[in-house]
Amino acid sequence: MKKLFCFRGGTVARRSERAPMAEWCVFCPIARRDPACNTVLLYSDDRVMAFKDINPSAFRHYLVIPIEHIPTVNNLQRTTEDHQLVSHMLAVGRDLLNRDAPNSEEQRFGFHQPPFNSVDHLHLHCLALPFTPSWRQVKYTPLGPLGGFIEAESLLERIRP
Repeated sequence: MKKLFCFRGGTVARRSERAPMAEWCVFCPIARRDPACNTVLLYSDDRVMAFKDINPSAFRHYLVIPIEHIPTVNNLQRTTEDHQLVSHMLAVGRDLLNRDAPNSEEQRFGFHQPPFNSVDHLHLHCLALPFTPSWRQVKYTPLGPLGGFIEAESLLERIRP
């Protein structure tokens, strides 16, 4: 089993496979609507949920997660199911930012790729710019062959069936 590390909350992620829920994951309690979880949902349906990032990097910074535990973009396949899931995540993110930040100077949508991801549960960053503070834009810039941040549209091309 490949080990992936997650440093958020001082925990180390122990699994890299897909699962309905993962007990060690910080986002799975949100996805399963754990009563102890106080995260305010901006959107939810039978496939995804959206909420504000707890450490925002932009004027508006939302996360859209699948309810199914999918660790990272590396676990997505060239299947219709995965392509539709990421497309749906992007549509939800766009709708939320268009509703809540219609006059933002720019919007950016994407995913951090290992080893640059902080949580091993797939999550789409939805950013209405400007960045706050401006230096945080570095975290959301594609790094070419080094990985880093991958824009949602580029990921959709990569997993197109």
